[in-house]
Amino acid sequence: MTKQTRCSWLDTSKPDYVAYHDNEWGVPVYDDKKLFEFLTLESAQAGLSWYTILKKRNGYKNAFADFDVHKVAAFTEQDIERLMLDAGIVRNRLKIAATVNNAKCFIKIQQEFGSFSNYQWQFVGNKPQVNNLNSDDDTPAITPTSSAFAKDLKKRGFKFLGPTTVYAHMQACGMVNDHSNKCFRKEEVKKLGARQTV
Repeated sequence: MTKQTRCSWLDTSKPDYVAYHDNEWGVPVYDDKKLFEFLTLESAQAGLSWYTILKKRNGYKNAFADFDVHKVAAFTEQDIERLMLDAGIVRNRLKIAATVNNAKCFIKIQQEFGSFSNYQWQFVGNKPQVNNLNSDDDTPAITPTSSAFAKDLKKRGFKFLGPTTVYAHMQACGMVNDHSNKCFRKEEVKKLGARQTV
């Protein structure tokens, strides 16, 4: 079997990282529960490596009620204190409190737009943007779209979701296809995006 070419940023010595890249990263997500999970994980990642958070993904799932946004929105100060003792997540009080805050904001958007997905995908005209990436240097950290998305989230009360973090979220849930041109997933993910938007 020939060795598959993947995005050069990926540490292929880590099987769980490879599985995430091969099966999830860049695949268009329209499910609100999954979008809340990705937003939670991306906001937790601020200032840390994504792999650090990926390793704690199950910890986050357990800590934040299997990413049930209504349960998380109802968390109290006592819940935040409890999570500060939870070794399964990054024990940063501001980030934990931000997740509870963001859950409340997320529900308001669902009520206004019918779903968070409807709200989120409007920023890319409801179809994945495919970027032409020949090297890691071509991959932006921030785009005008991620800046506009982050600004709107901030206006709506979200925390720990600046333009860079929001762009990482856009990459993760397929609003943009940032697999490199050489990566075997580029075309596969492109087809998934085309199927969803028909």
